Amino acid sequence: MVEVHLWGALRPIVGGALSVSVEAKDIRELFKKLSAEYPAFEPHLKQGIAVSINGRIYRDTWDTKLPTDAEIYLLPRIPGG
Repeated sequence: MVEVHLWGALRPIVGGALSVSVEAKDIRELFKKLSAEYPAFEPHLKQGIAVSINGRIYRDTWDTKLPTDAEIYLLPRIPGG
């Protein structure tokens, strides 16, 4: 089980909570479970979400493992270069 902190736009989807606990082994499974439990999460996923694990940001490596004691944040994906 991992604790996932949410940015402001995602909080209303989960009833206003700052974070949620999810049983997931990697980022892909995390997104799948969040979408299943909170269908309104799906449009945000399609727009793009980045995941911060212990301060390192992942944008496309959805097979990255989620350590149970990690600090995990979902962030809006910011385009640009």
